Amino acid sequence: MARKCELSGKGPLSGNNRSHSLVATKRKWNVNLHKVKMTIDGKEQVVKVSARELRTLKKAENQ
Repeated sequence: MARKCELSGKGPLSGNNRSHSLVATKRKWNVNLHKVKMTIDGKEQVVKVSARELRTLKKAENQ
């Protein structure tokens, strides 16, 4: 199960943890995914969507 938004394709980012002595160790920032029921082609499906994309969809729905 990939940590990827099914609508926008946004995935995890990587970088470094920095300690007080500036030692770098690898770390990963995962996407804030939510499982949402959506109607796609007349069928209700569960889709993994990032929180940002969900916010954008709700804004577009209200206009």
